[in-house]
Amino acid sequence: MTIDPITLEVIRNGLVAVAEEMNANLIRTGYSPNIKERQDCSCAVFDASGDMVSQAENIPVHLGAMPFSVAAAIDEFPIETLAPGDGILLNDPFRGGAHLPDLTLITPIFVEGTLTAFAANRAHHADVGGSRAGSVAADSSEIYQEGIRIPPVRLLEKDRLVEDVVAMILANTRAPDERRGDLRAQAAANRTGRRRVEELVTRHGADTIREATEAVKTYSERRMRSEIAGIPDGTYEFSDVIEDDGRGNTDLTIAVEVRIDGETVAVDFEGCDAQTEGAVNAVFAVTASATYYALRCLTDPEIPPNAGCYRPIDISAPSGSIVHAEPPAAVVGGNLETSQRIVDVILGAFAGADPDRTVAASQGTMNNVTLGGVDNAGQEYAFYETQAGGYGASGGQDGMDGVQVHMTNTRNTPIEVLETAYPLRVRRYSYRPDSGGAGEFRGGLGLRRDIEVQGETTTCSLLAERRRRAPFGIAGGGPGERGEDYINQEGDWERIEAKSTHQLTTGDVLSVRTPGGGGFGDPDDRALAAIDRDLREGKLTQEAAAETYGYRVE
Repeated sequence: MTIDPITLEVIRNGLVAVAEEMNANLIRTGYSPNIKERQDCSCAVFDASGDMVSQAENIPVHLGAMPFSVAAAIDEFPIETLAPGDGILLNDPFRGGAHLPDLTLITPIFVEGTLTAFAANRAHHADVGGSRAGSVAADSSEIYQEGIRIPPVRLLEKDRLVEDVVAMILANTRAPDERRGDLRAQAAANRTGRRRVEELVTRHGADTIREATEAVKTYSERRMRSEIAGIPDGTYEFSDVIEDDGRGNTDLTIAVEVRIDGETVAVDFEGCDAQTEGAVNAVFAVTASATYYALRCLTDPEIPPNAGCYRPIDISAPSGSIVHAEPPAAVVGGNLETSQRIVDVILGAFAGADPDRTVAASQGTMNNVTLGGVDNAGQEYAFYETQAGGYGASGGQDGMDGVQVHMTNTRNTPIEVLETAYPLRVRRYSYRPDSGGAGEFRGGLGLRRDIEVQGETTTCSLLAERRRRAPFGIAGGGPGERGEDYINQEGDWERIEAKSTHQLTTGDVLSVRTPGGGGFGDPDDRALAAIDRDLREGKLTQEAAAETYGYRVE
């Protein structure tokens, strides 16, 4: 049969609603501030073959990599080994994961004994062990230092937690109660997805649902091909660097060659440096996720996001490189920082094809902060958050101020929650004046966030970028301001490295000052536009314009 357009649209939106409700449930039932407040989690629905068919509007670095996790789970647990109520958990970056704090839970959905779909979610857990509290160590040199590594394992059987697996995970984290609560929230979210998909199948029939999912993937592919065809054919190149890997290796090249050929695009990372000693290596799933995201930014945002979008995109990255790392590479920063630089270079390459499609460089970092230790009640804690910064300007508007950019889409930790949940105090939270790049359209402003330690023993880890090389402008725009980081101990401010670990105590203050976004276009054009506007609005006379600015109307 051929599905009619109205039914197709009803089912497509129904599947999107399933993913969104899953995510709302995960946030509502999450235990940690990282999930309840920062919303560092993502949800999606996959068909029986493992293709993504819908997603919630969550975290780009999660959603683009999640299909690799689903594929790994299916490889490890063939369909005949799965039963209703099962749940497969994994975080291994080399088997479909991204970095160890991101735990992915995949639930098969059976209707009348037939596998119909998968519900999947990924949540960033604030601590999964490793050498540093928060499991985001700037100085790690191999995966074994970064936390517990979980291959695809059965976490749920008939909707009940497999307590042996849970016990193993909890024994490897500094905050076991928080981990158990977040795992239960992930299970609850997938139960919601399973129930809602079952309702859709009951309402429309299994055959109609299967036809609809195939049709919507084909529709997205067709629209993506049409968008790519609108970009001039050719080969476009761009490169930038990861400033350092936290282990003394600097200026690590991230290079891309983008080839547009009709309705397809090939993205080649052959020019990237080899994987490095430090924690900034990205696994292929992360590189693919960043590539998919960048292409989505450059094409119609109304194209339904699913597996069909990515069919016209071919990605190649040499194995053993910084964008396709192999074990036992340290990878926590690859997911957080290198993913951002991959987006930068792809957008930079497309600026050579059509500047009006793209944006100047945004802050280009997640400014990862982890603080952990023992609070004044003797309890261990681990706090993690990313810091917002400036968004790059585009040919039509200024960049946004103080936002999470590109591969992260989280919120901040509200001050009231941070100070209630942890032995920490926020002493300052403000924009950084004039930190956006100049241009006809200015880059967004970075932020300053000062956090004072209240606990007696605290380890602070910072993992950030864009401290030596500024976010670039395009089409004549100026660069954004570089980030800076300081620690105040005993009243003296000391600048610290962007990837560093420090021991703090009561009264010490960490100050993270995030980069601004790059500008777009000639700054003189902004001034001329402002004079023209004032003349039109009668705020300025032609004589005053000529006398003050040397501006004369011909």
